[in-house]
Amino acid sequence: MTDPLLEIEDLNVYYGKSHALKGVSLSIDEGEIYGVIGPNGAGKTTMLNAIAGFVDYDGSIRYDGTDLATVSPQEIVREGLIYCTEDRDLFPYFSVHENLLMGAQFRNDRDAVQADLDMVYDLFPRLDERREQEAETMSGGEQQMLAVGRALMSDPDMLMLDEPTLGLAPVIIQDISDALERLSDQGLTILLAEQNSTFALRHAERLSLIETGEIELAGTSEEFHGNEYVREAYVGVH
Repeated sequence: MTDPLLEIEDLNVYYGKSHALKGVSLSIDEGEIYGVIGPNGAGKTTMLNAIAGFVDYDGSIRYDGTDLATVSPQEIVREGLIYCTEDRDLFPYFSVHENLLMGAQFRNDRDAVQADLDMVYDLFPRLDERREQEAETMSGGEQQMLAVGRALMSDPDMLMLDEPTLGLAPVIIQDISDALERLSDQGLTILLAEQNSTFALRHAERLSLIETGEIELAGTSEEFHGNEYVREAYVGVH
């Protein structure tokens, strides 16, 4: 049995006196989509920020055998762990093409970068149509596609997505859904944090439910579908 690609043990995060994450533990295997669901403010983003090295924490986070407490956020990126934040963090006055190239700033493999550019444009044809358009002039859905595309340009081994469907129209959500399926088929490991539980359950093989900073339930997608509390409190919302 192989070791998990990402392993979190007894993760605690504090914001002043507020205990934002309380003893969170989970593990993610290489090649799987792992979903983390829960309401706004439950701690999903805080967990991703801790993994990315953006906030201080107690506990253990190991990625591909490396203790992430011992490396900088830049080194985490170079290790292949890429974070696509809820805020998207695009360069507003850069074109689509320039934003995508910024995702490859730490790479030296020019031929592979070009191949990944072609892959992103194939994955999101809307971006291909808008190569020279400034990011700030795009719709929210197009900006989300660009944020995911830029993350892919970093050549991730594992991609963390924070609320990728938040505020998007159904047709754009379907485009994101199709992209996730293709990336999963290619073997990419994905950590998906979502309020949209229906979307997460559609794609994730295993999930955790976080409420008020604690994991209240963990299991397979089938187990979540069969859980009465999840169906009533979360799935029905979407």
